[in-house]
Amino acid sequence: MPGGNPLETAQLIFDEMPDLPFLAELPGRGPGADMIGRTAALLVDIAVEVTPGGWRIADHPGRDMRRAKSMLSSDLDAMEEVLNGYQGPLKIQLAGPWTLAATIEQPHSLKVALADPGLVNDLASSLAEGAKAHVAEVAKRVPGATLLVQLDEPSLPAVADGGIPSPSGLTRVREVDEEVLRAKLREVLDATRAYTIVHCCAPGYPFEIITEAGADAVSFDLSLLKHRDYDKFAETVEGGSGLLIGALSLDGLERDSARTSRRGEGGERRPAGQREDDPERSRPTPEGTANAIREVWQRIGLPPASCAEQVVITPACGLAGISPDQARDALRWCREAGRILPELMAELA
Repeated sequence: MPGGNPLETAQLIFDEMPDLPFLAELPGRGPGADMIGRTAALLVDIAVEVTPGGWRIADHPGRDMRRAKSMLSSDLDAMEEVLNGYQGPLKIQLAGPWTLAATIEQPHSLKVALADPGLVNDLASSLAEGAKAHVAEVAKRVPGATLLVQLDEPSLPAVADGGIPSPSGLTRVREVDEEVLRAKLREVLDATRAYTIVHCCAPGYPFEIITEAGADAVSFDLSLLKHRDYDKFAETVEGGSGLLIGALSLDGLERDSARTSRRGEGGERRPAGQREDDPERSRPTPEGTANAIREVWQRIGLPPASCAEQVVITPACGLAGISPDQARDALRWCREAGRILPELMAELA
């Protein structure tokens, strides 16, 4: 999410997503609030530090770790205050073991941790312990919640294909065997003892690796789903997995914001998704977002009932790069599209 105030953000999220709130990441606050820094703060017996090139394993915990832990504690405090008495699903998210290994550098080296299989094993085990403790902490703060744990794995397809470059960019790390990919991912997923989701907004979503690792749900950018992915996607649907589908492109919100600015300060801002006459291009709507999912279902020939039962509509990727108002619109838009989707699917039955 954008911004830097944990309490305001937690309230915004609960206002717009009262049935599925989540613990926000606010990377705009700097190192330690980003996806990698927050996750690294949870590692057990492994310290990290910030370098000009990013995060690196350190000899001992220092200022960077303390800062990351402090910001996470502030985020948890805000969530606990806003969700006091809440009962229902609550999503938290961490970087997955492969994205962590592909991003953090080895100690005293420019090589990423991924290049050292022994270090990868240590990172995955440390992350599993840290994730378990983090889930327990959130459960203690919001005892009525049913936790959903999302692992963000944007680097997973590149790890599987040998596409992770060294920091110098001159070489690439050798591809990792699929059995090892599944095993390390499963180690972290199992440790959470919660409903688990694996999110990846890169092309080539590895449906089979993720479902065979034991994830309860998959999360991906719908616009990146290609014809070659249809069979694996259909198998995932037929297997009963939850589907968090990134069907809302942030481009639509940015165009909407630009039009609002051109109307001037005197013009009333309409909610995201309301149509207006535009000679250049029709404005996107929540119905259009929901219809994009229906079209995929029709194209692949999936049963309509499975869509209504398994799908949650989400933004295509994170919202940190847009304004707080746009982020609010995005959450509201997804909620409205989710309300419309069962109606559209019923027309196909």
